[in-house]
Amino acid sequence: QVQLVESGGGLVQPGGSLRLSCAVSRSIRSAYAMGWYRQAPGKQRELAARITSGDSTNVADSVKGRFSISRDNAKNTAYLQMNSLKPEDSAVYYCRRVSYSGSETWGQGTQVTVSS
Repeated sequence: QVQLVESGGGLVQPGGSLRLSCAVSRSIRSAYAMGWYRQAPGKQRELAARITSGDSTNVADSVKGRFSISRDNAKNTAYLQMNSLKPEDSAVYYCRRVSYSGSETWGQGTQVTVSS
């Protein structure tokens, strides 16, 4: 069974940066897409950024220009670089892997808190 482990969350001041990592127990080359989602208290989980096997990326309008997604196939790891963080970016961030068969796997999440 595929496992995803997120890391890199924490407390950061507004305007600061964080880089989240998602380590995958299986080759991410075999994944159709890797994505980062976030869920704030009382809100629905939403897409932050997504990257496909062809390196096509989608970034939510709310984070466009501030967040970027990348992956290192050799390390089986996906990343979310978050710059110019705002208090409204505070949420639990989840990594998601989607296979070519359509099956999906989620990580356990990592907390990001943006506060002064």
